[in-house]
Amino acid sequence: MRTHITNGRLIDPKNGIDATLDLFIADGRIAAIGKAPAGFTAEYTLDARGLVVCPGLVDLSTRLSGIETELAAAVAGGITSLACPPDTSPPLDEPGLVERLVRRSAAAGLARVYPIGALTTQLAGERLAEMHTLSRAGCIGFSQAKKPIPDRLVLLRAMQYATTFGYAIRLQPQDHQIAADGVAHDGEVASRLGLAGIPVCAETVAIASSLELARATGASLHLARISSAAGIALIRAAQQAKMAVTCDVSIYHLHLSDSDIGFFDSNARFDPPLRSAADRDALRAAVAAGVAAISSDHTPVDEDGKQLPFAEAAPGATALELLLPLTLQWARETATPLPVALARITCDSAAILGVSAGALTPGDAADICLFDPEARWQVSADALRSRGKNTPFIGREVQGRVHSTLVGGRVVFQR
Repeated sequence: MRTHITNGRLIDPKNGIDATLDLFIADGRIAAIGKAPAGFTAEYTLDARGLVVCPGLVDLSTRLSGIETELAAAVAGGITSLACPPDTSPPLDEPGLVERLVRRSAAAGLARVYPIGALTTQLAGERLAEMHTLSRAGCIGFSQAKKPIPDRLVLLRAMQYATTFGYAIRLQPQDHQIAADGVAHDGEVASRLGLAGIPVCAETVAIASSLELARATGASLHLARISSAAGIALIRAAQQAKMAVTCDVSIYHLHLSDSDIGFFDSNARFDPPLRSAADRDALRAAVAAGVAAISSDHTPVDEDGKQLPFAEAAPGATALELLLPLTLQWARETATPLPVALARITCDSAAILGVSAGALTPGDAADICLFDPEARWQVSADALRSRGKNTPFIGREVQGRVHSTLVGGRVVFQR
């Protein structure tokens, strides 16, 4: 299929493009930008007048409670590539499980799925998983997701092994002994509501420890879902010291703080918890500066998991279809240029994952998002395609909506 996308504002942060340019697609790949290649005759023309044309979004963490349903939600949100963490049921610690995920995802014909393998068997934190065979099955990196590794010698050995073979390690930093049974940021709000707190040092102790092990082994390290100003400061210092460390912040932590818990709103329960307004503002600044990328941390939770007292409710929220509009909202509120904002959810995320995505370079796969930056819509259960309808933004109006999504040059979503 030869496709001509015309009249759109084409933004490709990786290649420094921001202009009204036509885009030409042939055989599932970007054929040319600006001027049609010789002999090109379009079979399909997509008029993008009033729309932004950008690379398909790349998400660093999407939990797939149902592959077909969640991938449909992903492309409705403009996401064409996503990483699936290993805390599936059962965990991604065997090649057969990874291969099945890859096959089912490919059969859906929607967003591209990149599995993250389990760092330890059953994510139990005791014995290293077979990283080599998992890598051959399709894993692009290894993680414990939210599970602890009590013995730091195990983590040291994991980093040594991963470094030897060039595998990336992804950790969500939290000292589980310090966090204990906490459910909210250890601050005034938690005290007032009588909720067990999780202090910032639960994050910073884990970050400092992980950085020291990475420094000793030379491991390539990604620290996921940073929630605090102090945590960001440690990572910024490591980056300035030229360590191979990256990080991300969830889209909800860019907008919300512990005050949004309100009167025990279980939709505002996250792991890591929403922290202070000062922490949130530091995260916003770090993302603007390029210290961190943005992830959806899409974690759909069914109604039974949320209709519980705050401390008992499952943490997490649906986010695939909100990643774009909430990123745009952050950009407007912080005066961040649109190309910079889009970089945080396209080429920056692709670079962290080490996948070929997030750009519109001729020859690349034609994974493309077209969105209306002015379109306003109300977040509601009916408006969300994900199985999970749980989000603190239910009932709010957001701005920016996906018009069309293409994967491999094929239209997989159109409003």
